[in-house]
Amino acid sequence: MKSHPSQVTDPSMLARAIRRACQFTTAGTLCLLAPTVLAQAGADSEDAYALDGTVIEASASAELESADSYQVKRTSAATRLSLTPRETPQSVSVVTQAQLEDFQLTSALDALQATPGVSVERVETDRIYFTARGFDITNFQFDGIGAPMMYKNLQGDIDTAVYERIEVLRGANGLLSGTGNPSATVNFVRKRPTRDTQIALSGSVGSWNKRRLEADVSGSLGDADRVRGRLVVAAQDAGSYLDRLERESQTVYGVVEIDMTDRTLLTAGHSWQRQNTDSPLWGALPLYYSDGSPTDFDVSTSTSADWAYWDNTDNRSFVEVSHLFANSWEGKASLNYIDKDSESALFYQYGTPDRQTGLGLFAYPSLYDLNIEKLIADLHVKGPFDLAGREHELVAGVQWSRSELEDESNYGLGIGTPLPPLDQWNGAYPQPAFTGGVDGSQWIDRQTGIYTTARLSLTDRLTAMVGGRLSQFDGDGLSYGATRDTRYDDVFTPYAGLIFDLTDSVSLYASYTEIFQPQTEMDINRDRLEPIEGVQYEAGIKAELSSGADASLAVFRVEQDNVAEARGTIPGSVDTAYGAAEGLTSEGVEATLAGELLPNLQASLGYTYVDIQNPDGERARTFIPQHMVRAMTTYRLPFYEQVKVGAQVSWQDSIYRDQGAGVTTRQDDYALIDLMASYAITDNLNATLNINNVTDEKYLTSLYWAQGFYGAPRNAMLTLGWNY
Repeated sequence: MKSHPSQVTDPSMLARAIRRACQFTTAGTLCLLAPTVLAQAGADSEDAYALDGTVIEASASAELESADSYQVKRTSAATRLSLTPRETPQSVSVVTQAQLEDFQLTSALDALQATPGVSVERVETDRIYFTARGFDITNFQFDGIGAPMMYKNLQGDIDTAVYERIEVLRGANGLLSGTGNPSATVNFVRKRPTRDTQIALSGSVGSWNKRRLEADVSGSLGDADRVRGRLVVAAQDAGSYLDRLERESQTVYGVVEIDMTDRTLLTAGHSWQRQNTDSPLWGALPLYYSDGSPTDFDVSTSTSADWAYWDNTDNRSFVEVSHLFANSWEGKASLNYIDKDSESALFYQYGTPDRQTGLGLFAYPSLYDLNIEKLIADLHVKGPFDLAGREHELVAGVQWSRSELEDESNYGLGIGTPLPPLDQWNGAYPQPAFTGGVDGSQWIDRQTGIYTTARLSLTDRLTAMVGGRLSQFDGDGLSYGATRDTRYDDVFTPYAGLIFDLTDSVSLYASYTEIFQPQTEMDINRDRLEPIEGVQYEAGIKAELSSGADASLAVFRVEQDNVAEARGTIPGSVDTAYGAAEGLTSEGVEATLAGELLPNLQASLGYTYVDIQNPDGERARTFIPQHMVRAMTTYRLPFYEQVKVGAQVSWQDSIYRDQGAGVTTRQDDYALIDLMASYAITDNLNATLNINNVTDEKYLTSLYWAQGFYGAPRNAMLTLGWNY
């Protein structure tokens, strides 16, 4: 790894990261837990032991799944009310702790790639977009609290060691997010402290010299159990199948719960994650030659320079106060602070190569720094009430957020320098002086919302969900010389749903919501696009199977105007220019099945069909697959219970992108198959082997942009885990 000012070089990654936790946790008492972990980790990172598939439940959490289960009993992702999947009038999928551990989904990218209906658009190595139901996912939540992504993408990655599970609510969620984006809302549910002492350690080694260490320690911090703490630490160092790419990351999360009274709980926590990447992709590979024929490079091909880097640091702090009133009503106040820094020296190659010579690519070096700060406050109450002789539920709250973004581009000398063919490129380009010009952005977005939802028990079998959110949006500032001033007052987003119980285990449902989403994308003149507006309809059937699994079938229709679509680059830059697509409709079907299908057989299965059309009835957003299958299953051998085997399949049909001038880039349908096997050596010690892309499929990760790169070939990881 190249030396970065912020880089950790201590060979004992885990021990160093734990000591780092003492600096960042919101309560110093968490450091009392560190000696236990350090004693187990030792001075040599190779002596670490691994975490078995044990779920450590938060003392204040809702009903969670068992250790092996691919099913979650309840979720509040849609309404803040704790509901079963069958009681929720929208399509919901959950990546449980068992799934994360079985298939070593240590990255949010990998976890979401395994989620039914979600596409992970890996346009670059360190900048990623996500889509569902044909549109960009723009809202990540943490414990149900979130604000839209300011650039609608993720820079770097999110380590899943911090989280108990990941909930994905497909469709619009303007009720809680303020923006009725019709794709999906991703809710990361943090791990919480336990009353009993629990320790879990893991160590992994894998292809391309990948090494990972993880520790999770939880328990009471006093004899009375009124104060509890949890400390999670993860450290990873890995090469890559891509030429020159190397990545190092550290993650620390600490949280404390204090029983202020028998009815009042105070929770405070902080997470810190740093990810340093050497020789990342900025942009990607050209996908066609000057004669229009497709390119076909080696899977390892990278356009990056050997001096390039992309470092991301993410800090998240939160404080919550929950109170249970005497009338069974609950109140909760939360304050979340997010600070994200991105520093990079990047190398982009643009142009169209000649098929015979490979010439035609040119250099574009740049320094890029980004800082995003968000402050989000939420206050809500929920509880039962009686009306017309029946009991109902109500949630009402207010939310406020302030998001500030500042970025700066320093352009390097030598932009436009001809480069050798990619099959001769080794990254050896002299690092230039970055004095070719400076430009950037600074703007602030604010949002205030009041929301309420009532769950009305109309009859013994018919339940209605009615609610809405009244929001105000305003922003000011500049982005590369263009104004970002906006203001939208009294924007009302209604929500309505019906659930009819055909039997005690089968229900029909229907829901309706409207869409209003301010956008940050800019057109060719760097003017901000108008908000997306539209409606969403959804209907389906849900069932709780006798085996314990949940099944659902949903149909949906989305109608939208002003959807941002990439349309080349802004003149004089490599920044993407967008245009507003009018009259887009998205229709589709989703089918899911999650939980125990047979004794010892756990599965999460999903099929998605989506058809996106423009007003002329032509297929739109063709880079999104129409058909997708996500399947994950494990089986614990009944005659030898120490052994568990499993497989994961991710399949999509063909996609294409119109490149202009009669050139079309296509990616044929493909399937990725991953296998796993674990063995319980003792009651506390477990070994897991994961083999990914066992068929060594060659495929482009995305056609979201006009460039692309290839996904990882066959690779493997071995994990040894110990838990107490």
